[in-house]
Amino acid sequence: MNLQVPLLITFVAYLLLILLLGFMAYRRTHDLSDYILGGRKLGPAVTALSVGASDMSGWLLLGLPGAIYLSGLGEIWIGIGLTVGAYCSWLFVARPLRVFSQHANNSLTLPDYFENRFADNSRLLRTLSAAVILLFFTFYTASGLVGGAILFESSFGLDYRMALLIGAFIIVTYTFIGGFLAVAWTDAIQALLMLAALLIAPMTVIYSGGGVGTIWSQMQVINPNSAVLFANLSIIGWLSLISWGLGYLGQPHILARFMAVQDPGQLKNARRMAMSWMLVVLTGSVSTGLAGIVYFAEVPLGNPETVFIALSQSLFNPWVAGIITAAILSAIMSTIDSQLLVCSSVISEDVYRVFVRPRASQKELLAVCRGAVIVIALLALWIASDRNNRVLDLVSYAWAGFGAAFGPVIVFSLFWRRMTARSALVGMLTGALTVVLWSNASGGIFELYEILPGFFIASIAIVGTTLLWPLQDLQTLQRFDDVRKLLLSCQGVKQTEIEDKGHIPA
Repeated sequence: MNLQVPLLITFVAYLLLILLLGFMAYRRTHDLSDYILGGRKLGPAVTALSVGASDMSGWLLLGLPGAIYLSGLGEIWIGIGLTVGAYCSWLFVARPLRVFSQHANNSLTLPDYFENRFADNSRLLRTLSAAVILLFFTFYTASGLVGGAILFESSFGLDYRMALLIGAFIIVTYTFIGGFLAVAWTDAIQALLMLAALLIAPMTVIYSGGGVGTIWSQMQVINPNSAVLFANLSIIGWLSLISWGLGYLGQPHILARFMAVQDPGQLKNARRMAMSWMLVVLTGSVSTGLAGIVYFAEVPLGNPETVFIALSQSLFNPWVAGIITAAILSAIMSTIDSQLLVCSSVISEDVYRVFVRPRASQKELLAVCRGAVIVIALLALWIASDRNNRVLDLVSYAWAGFGAAFGPVIVFSLFWRRMTARSALVGMLTGALTVVLWSNASGGIFELYEILPGFFIASIAIVGTTLLWPLQDLQTLQRFDDVRKLLLSCQGVKQTEIEDKGHIPA
């Protein structure tokens, strides 16, 4: 049977399901809070799966297998760094951010949280953080569109630009309609699809190739360095790979899931589910790249990032290949929709409502939010129109930008009571500028991944600025102390019971 027909039928069935979820979410979206954070009603399972899916994206099924296929096991350090970073984010950031953001005047976005947390009446902190989100997320969204175009191009033989337009239209449609709930629900389903695909594909390759031992031996014959963890890897190269984990602390689309969970006490279970999912899919992704070294030894792939697509279409019957290809599309969609939603939320909540129409109605803000989805998608399409863009390159730039600009600010804001609006502003600006300048330099120390110097320099800037200009606002200090007491005294207590004990002043 021609592969095109089962692929098309599978795609259509999958997309109909996604659109159905979008319309179901639309019926439960009544105001801006529902559209941006789903009314803070996410359960632990949806939170865990949607965090994983929105984080990993096309990088998991395109970028990482391609890097392993091209360079060998040395690229696994990215996965190790990400696993450590994700665990630290769940353990140290998730619950405090959920509680702090609600009691900081029910902040719906990160710029909103920063302004309320530090009582910044100048609006500079909100403006800068909104600008950082719009800048780096536009590039991040473009990376997803490139991945989607590669998928459609490889599967259906479409022209690259036509594939870009189709992928963008699909994602924008359900994000535009359903907002946060549509994104979270579809991400949870997409996470399960990705899990299934990354279990089935590498296991089938290993089985058909004679087992793990045979594949491992053949791989070493083809490329002796493919099984070496530190092959051709300098100290700078190793630090660059492992430092990817720092990015977790500042990704707005991941932090939004923490802010949206219904009960902070459920985050422990969510963390266990999320980390279990992550370990399995990363193992599957790495195994896929290694298996591709053996499977495509005689006829190497022109684009390494298509190794997972090529394996699935070569090994499976058209219907199974169609399901796996839908899983790849899921991975790509799961991040783009989250990024579009965060950008549109920033435009509506942090720009339009604050600077343009402070008294705008909920209906008007929803309309602005949905319109912003289209605008950001068009900008990302323009960036992604360059066929030579690699998914991993675009992702790494945006990942570093958020990790360095927001990561230190988030961590210090949750754990250092003396931190000020000025130090947050300086730290955020320093981190973002370091990433931009460092990524445009080359040679020597500048080969180090820009997230590491960006995160370190931003942290130094925050500490130095805070010590030079200490916080004088007693109300801000008291608010911090109240929330920290709440976190310490209510371990394991449901949020509804916490709120019954008395509202903490915003």
